[in-house]
Amino acid sequence: MLSVVIPIYNEEAVLPETLRRLEKFSLDLKKLKNINSEFVFIDDGSIDKTSQIITQASIKNCQIKLINLSRNFGHEFATTAGIDHAKGDLVVLIDADLQDPPEVIFQMIEKWEEGYEVVYGVRTKRLGESWAKIFFSKIFYRFLNYFSEIPIPLDTGDFRLMSRQVVEAFKKLPERDRLVRGMISWLGFKQVALPYERHARFAGETKYPFRKGLALAVTSLLSFSTKPLEFSVKLGFFFSFVALIGIFYILGVRFLTDTWVPGWAGIMISILFMGGVQLISIGILGIYIGRIYNEVKKRPLYIMQERDTE
Repeated sequence: MLSVVIPIYNEEAVLPETLRRLEKFSLDLKKLKNINSEFVFIDDGSIDKTSQIITQASIKNCQIKLINLSRNFGHEFATTAGIDHAKGDLVVLIDADLQDPPEVIFQMIEKWEEGYEVVYGVRTKRLGESWAKIFFSKIFYRFLNYFSEIPIPLDTGDFRLMSRQVVEAFKKLPERDRLVRGMISWLGFKQVALPYERHARFAGETKYPFRKGLALAVTSLLSFSTKPLEFSVKLGFFFSFVALIGIFYILGVRFLTDTWVPGWAGIMISILFMGGVQLISIGILGIYIGRIYNEVKKRPLYIMQERDTE
């Protein structure tokens, strides 16, 4: 069986078309591959009619399952909840906005039949998105890969297929600062890229404005690398070297010229350079300590208000 995990948040505008496309995909999958399917929707605290639409659809189609979270926990946690409750031998992660075409899953299954455990989609084109978002996305993935201690595929999202073995391994990762695509890369196994053309959003508005995208970028960087800590040390050495040059300059002005104010230059260099180094280093340490604090509390990753996955 194939489980399709779909996290949703205020998607009432697109859900009728999403359900239609998924049901057609399910029929074709059964006919061509003799594979049964289920669709696990995770409502991440929607305040529109999203939950009602899925509930009504599940009455008509037993393949459709719904998990209602008690509040908005965020996309990564909603996706995790879906993975935890998916029953299939294969699990596919996909968004409800139809930017990632469900029909591409057929190609993913073909790659799995070749022996791959993870098949992740790589966006060759991103239709309907602004040049600024595409540009910053490309910069983000390359920046993340440079700092990350494990290679994370470029230009990818959560759209991917995983075998049951990968899913069970993923469920053993308990951390709160989650980047699902990075965690799956960390797991290893036999992984392969599948290029595809990403479509424009069918309806509704994006749930990842710049602010949320920036927060995800910070989480991604600090969850998969200790290099910022190493960078702060290197930055400290750099500014110390610059300060050393400043000291020689001050001494030169002091002993070789008469145009100097006693004590001013030395105090300013010390304050600006050393203070800057300390603030940067303490800030980075503070972020890591805050994340340790979140981990040691051992709170659940999400709380279900209602579940219909039987």
